[in-house]
Amino acid sequence: MKAKEIRALTTDQMLDKEKQYKEELFNLRFQQATGQLENTARLSKVRKNIARIKTILSEKALEKD
Repeated sequence: MKAKEIRALTTDQMLDKEKQYKEELFNLRFQQATGQLENTARLSKVRKNIARIKTILSEKALEKD
């Protein structure tokens, strides 16, 4: 996801997306450990998406103050 797409979401939607990405990251790590992961680039993409969501959530929290 791009930052622009993330900013269009509500806070609850962002938290849901973050939860989905964390679950996907867990599954990807599990696949990597068992040698079943084919697309290793997906790990970094998912981590970056989680970081983007957390960054935008913290920006919104700072705007409220």
